[in-house]
Amino acid sequence: MKIIFILFILWAMLLLPNIASADCADLKNFTNWMRVDEHTIVFYMENTPLASAKIPYCEILPSSRIWLLNSYVCDSDSIMVDGKECSILTVEVLY
Repeated sequence: MKIIFILFILWAMLLLPNIASADCADLKNFTNWMRVDEHTIVFYMENTPLASAKIPYCEILPSSRIWLLNSYVCDSDSIMVDGKECSILTVEVLY
């Protein structure tokens, strides 16, 4: 029975890789952000990087205004960029 359970978990991870590899970050304490490129930003708390986020469908400018819809952000969540809701493709925790 234990082997069947382990095989089921492995099967689920292969079929649903987003669930198995989804990353989340608690960004409630972020104080600023920095643009890496037009679709990637890094969130900071003071000088400590918290997480990077890839936002493929919105262009991020150095002057963009960014705010969170939720303080706990995961892959496929949304944030606001210059008043437009944008989907996050991936979040990578850096701490």
